[in-house]
Amino acid sequence: MSHKVVQRVEELAAQLAAHADETERAGKLSEKSVELVRDAGVMRMLQPTDFGGYAAHPRDFAEAVMAVAAACGSTGWVCGVGGVHPWEMALMDRRLQEEVWGQDPDTWIASPYAPQGVATPIDGGYILRGRWSFSSGTDHCDWIFLGAMIGNPDGTPMMPPRTLHVVLPRADYTIVDDSWDVIGLCGTGSKDVMVDGAFIPEYRTIDSEEVASGTIAADRAGRTETVYRLPFWAMFPLGITAAVIGIAEGALAAHLDYQRNRITAMGTAIKDDPYVLYAISEAASEIAASRSQLLDGISRLYDLADAGKPIAFEDRSVVRRNQVRCAWRAVSAVDEIFARSGGNAVRKNNALQRFWRDAHVGLQHAIHIPGSIYHSDALTSMGVEPQGMLRALI
Repeated sequence: MSHKVVQRVEELAAQLAAHADETERAGKLSEKSVELVRDAGVMRMLQPTDFGGYAAHPRDFAEAVMAVAAACGSTGWVCGVGGVHPWEMALMDRRLQEEVWGQDPDTWIASPYAPQGVATPIDGGYILRGRWSFSSGTDHCDWIFLGAMIGNPDGTPMMPPRTLHVVLPRADYTIVDDSWDVIGLCGTGSKDVMVDGAFIPEYRTIDSEEVASGTIAADRAGRTETVYRLPFWAMFPLGITAAVIGIAEGALAAHLDYQRNRITAMGTAIKDDPYVLYAISEAASEIAASRSQLLDGISRLYDLADAGKPIAFEDRSVVRRNQVRCAWRAVSAVDEIFARSGGNAVRKNNALQRFWRDAHVGLQHAIHIPGSIYHSDALTSMGVEPQGMLRALI
């Protein structure tokens, strides 16, 4: 049986799809889309139960994201990114969790995590300055996670670098409204945010290395639930890659719907065209394989954590390699069916072109860049320990 949130999303899929064009035109999620996702409980799947969440298996979370993304790519993307933030919030100081969720457990949290700002230490905390890109769904969020480098007194980053994740309320940062003009995932509203001298109390910060380890932060926060003992660089990419695969599933469904009764310019019914039918089945298999590989990887890590076994760098490396590969495989499959959809597939009233654009923009995220991930995994599989930047994002 699938998780009840996944079932709710599947029941609401037609409504989410009906608002996809409005979301794209607005450059942010439509109010109805936000309402549907909020009511379904997608953003609370990884939220701790003591603050109204489900503390769900990450596999269930990924399936919920895929179901949303198959209806509306932008909404699925915001769920994939934003839905991981409650997971990290569970690892933060209890005072902060009370501030964020104490009055409303449906409060949403934005990001990004890239260390594009500098946090300069002062008594009791830090002064933060910087500008960050790609804050997905930020218009609908009241708090934000930001990555920051710890700074020297003159505001320059310390060397060697050390990074934090810091948390700010909406009043302490500015959303740059005209900063999201893109060709795909338009409705994610992944705008820039700016901070100019906000004070960040120490308890609203966490060392990014502690989160990446999987257990240090959980032990410090007193979290014993298995889901909170998983490494950040398996969990954060999970939501993003799930969105890409869900978009691919939506593209396949749109393609099938469009091709069912289509007649080509040469007068051939698609149902009689063996070449298109071959491509459909091949693409469907590739997308299904991508789904299985993504879910299998996070389930393997969960099982290790649940059994109290350590999650080694080698384990993390394999999962990251496969996350990257399954995203590329799914998008390549979308290309194969889109190429056989005819000229009318590019019209804006055809949902297929939106899924195609969304899939490619989703693939542009840094977590899907294969170079260093593949390089590192190949070394690890040979028994060579990767060093330095080859350990990044793993």
